[in-house]
Amino acid sequence: MEISLSLVIVLLLVLAAEFVNGWTDAPNAIATVVSTRVLSPLQAVTMAAALNIAGALATGTAVAATIGTGIVKPEVIGLHTVASGMIAIVIWSTLAWRWGLPTSETHALVAGLAGAGLAAAGPSVLLWAGWQKVLIGLGLATVIGFSFGFIAMVILYRLLSRANPTFVKTTFGRLQILSSAFMAFSHGSNDGQKFMGAFALALFLGGLLPEFHVPVWVILLCGVVIGLGTAFGGWRIIRTMGFRLTHLEPVNGFAAETSAGIAIIIASFLGIPLSTTQTINTAIMGVGATRRLSAVRWGVTGEIVMAWLLTFPACAVLGFLFELLLKPLF
Repeated sequence: MEISLSLVIVLLLVLAAEFVNGWTDAPNAIATVVSTRVLSPLQAVTMAAALNIAGALATGTAVAATIGTGIVKPEVIGLHTVASGMIAIVIWSTLAWRWGLPTSETHALVAGLAGAGLAAAGPSVLLWAGWQKVLIGLGLATVIGFSFGFIAMVILYRLLSRANPTFVKTTFGRLQILSSAFMAFSHGSNDGQKFMGAFALALFLGGLLPEFHVPVWVILLCGVVIGLGTAFGGWRIIRTMGFRLTHLEPVNGFAAETSAGIAIIIASFLGIPLSTTQTINTAIMGVGATRRLSAVRWGVTGEIVMAWLLTFPACAVLGFLFELLLKPLF
């Protein structure tokens, strides 16, 4: 079957959004292991890229299906709708990256598609079943991320209260390699799937897939692109997450990564598109709050939360406007 120019453009836009995702979201998986100097940035990025792909390959495509078929009705939208959503993500996330703010690509993606879908077909385009999962994900990311991080750190403090500090630092320096690997794997299991879902949706709308599914080559392609994005632009977000939010030692990084990874894996198997940004952010806050509330730099936290709150309306409006602009062209 011949591939149309419009489909090629849309697929490139999806990959551009995935590349930006590598700038702004994937660094969350490795920020703590870099900030505690357990791994170099190059080592951490290489590991994150490989395990993002592994996470997406090993855990199915439930999240990709939610994005591709559960947010807006595929039968009433077109390639222009997907293109509009991707342009909204690229613009908003690039602006946030410029300021070093770790935006949620989950929120950007669902808001961009929703805004474009509303412009294309009205309110009936939205699917409540998929949005329920998005709302559940908001609660899981915020409440469970903070709670798991806080509880894990309290338990570790009690278990290690009489341990030699050098022993603790050395031991958890090694363990943090495992926890950061787990976090990268879980990131691939959930966040890595989202743009794979958008890519597969474009293939379906363009007539190259008879029914919606995510081919293995799409998983591999998107995994490589997100890894390249992290390698080229991830340092700004790593700096915010790992250095500015709170002071982290290897034991703190281990607790935050393990807590966030568990929450994300649970969401992945339930097909819930969880914000990995929010999950690791709140886990780090929970870990930092166990020392004292002032250990968390709440001014930086406020900047991050403001970026989260603005993402939904900003991407929805951008998606809506670009849909009105692009629909006549397609």
